[in-house]
Amino acid sequence: MKGVDTHCHLQMAPFDEDREAALDRALQVLKWLVVVGYGLDGSESALALCRPGVYATAGFHPYLASGYDDAGEARLKELAQKKGIVALGEMGLDYFNEFSPRPEQRVCFERQLALAAELQLPVIIHCREADEDTEAILKDYISDLPECIMHCFGGTASFAERCVGMGCYVSFAGNVTFPKAQTLREAALVVPLERLLAETDAPYLAPQSFRGKRCEPAHVMTTLTFLAQLKGLPPEQLIGQVVKNGEQAYRLC
Repeated sequence: MKGVDTHCHLQMAPFDEDREAALDRALQVLKWLVVVGYGLDGSESALALCRPGVYATAGFHPYLASGYDDAGEARLKELAQKKGIVALGEMGLDYFNEFSPRPEQRVCFERQLALAAELQLPVIIHCREADEDTEAILKDYISDLPECIMHCFGGTASFAERCVGMGCYVSFAGNVTFPKAQTLREAALVVPLERLLAETDAPYLAPQSFRGKRCEPAHVMTTLTFLAQLKGLPPEQLIGQVVKNGEQAYRLC
């Protein structure tokens, strides 16, 4: 059974030498994948990769929040309406790496949520050590958004339950397989199957069996199999549901 990678960055430099080969390997085991934007340049290069089985998103990563202005928003809005774009993001808050000041991150996040509501696009949320502020801001917009994905979830089981309570999908990457990632595994266990997603966040966070190597979209199958084992489900049941969830989250069906 083929899976899906709901979040990767194939446009990044680590794939420059073998991007097409990595994509071919991915589509041998995946129904589709999403190449996620992280700024104007990163969003444009994601869009350029679109083809059958490959979708893209456009957004401003919190690292780049200081550069978000009216002109950037206008270009982002233009990109977001291109064929192949299935969501706005990734956007959000990162208080671990404060490459942009927190107030600027929050403004950038809120403006993108408002734009997503206007365009009726799903959103992809980046949240690192900013659970409380992310939740507080999302609560003001969530009812106006078609779908919301908590990407590369890194919080507690309690936060996962609150995200599900708001109507979010919760996505886990290869770090859920790390030996010391018990908190992530506890979070994955409380996420209902119908709200569960999986991703690679490639080229980052290769699953444990690939540690030390560049992550690529095909590796999501390892994470999917791990999540099935964690939840005590047959792999085909979990993979089938995650594929369905991803299609609903990105409105592909």
